[in-house]
Amino acid sequence: MENLKEIAIITGASSGIGYEMALLFAKQKTDILIVARDEQKLMIIKESIEKQYNIKVYTVATDLSVREGIKAIHDVVNAHNLTVTYLVNNAGFGDYGSFIDRNMDNYAGMINLNILSLTELTHYYSKVMVNNGRGKILNVASTAALQPDPFFAVYGATKAYVASLTEAIHKELENTGVTTTVLSPGPTRTNFTDRADMNNARLFEGGVMSAKEVALVGFKGMMKGKLHVIPGFRNKLMGFFSSITPSGKLRLSIAARMMATSKK
Repeated sequence: MENLKEIAIITGASSGIGYEMALLFAKQKTDILIVARDEQKLMIIKESIEKQYNIKVYTVATDLSVREGIKAIHDVVNAHNLTVTYLVNNAGFGDYGSFIDRNMDNYAGMINLNILSLTELTHYYSKVMVNNGRGKILNVASTAALQPDPFFAVYGATKAYVASLTEAIHKELENTGVTTTVLSPGPTRTNFTDRADMNNARLFEGGVMSAKEVALVGFKGMMKGKLHVIPGFRNKLMGFFSSITPSGKLRLSIAARMMATSKK
């Protein structure tokens, strides 16, 4: 019966990490529900994955920065009587630059998408999973969550929220059969940098990981029920030093140098 099939919801699935996550679920023959704003891209991905992997792909073309976007996901799940066993909250965006020089409307949309929609989806489907006795949730944060980020202040703050929330829930859900995992990528080769207007950020001078590499690390960590995974040795090292550097002006100065505009 269809309602007994495992389904994975992946948001921000039209490109980058979300798309690679969709492929990983498809390879293990798990039906997927992919969410993004671009309906045409979603339909192309749906046709390609269904043909190659012989699974069922559901699509929801919606904007998750507004409440109607969440409802659109619920409507498809309910209409097809689907059982959600996996949830990947990947959708999000950033806005690079001086805090006072950027647009407040962008900040509001970012907070709605990176925090509110992620929280609502996690809240709703974690309850469903607990009732079913099994499930896994992966929330995508960032290495930006590990310290305050001058020139990336609001984005870093939203991702710090994601990390803190997910880790707290991980503890709460012990012995329920449900796990929550935080994925904190560093610089990654996706269209995120274009939307965030940060292609000239110094942070990207040290090289970037591919979305495929990041997604695989996150997928494996999620399946193992890990608490927090950081892809890449360089990013793990950054996370370690961030954790042992005392808070205050020194830590902020280091972060500001990392996030500054490249002189190239």
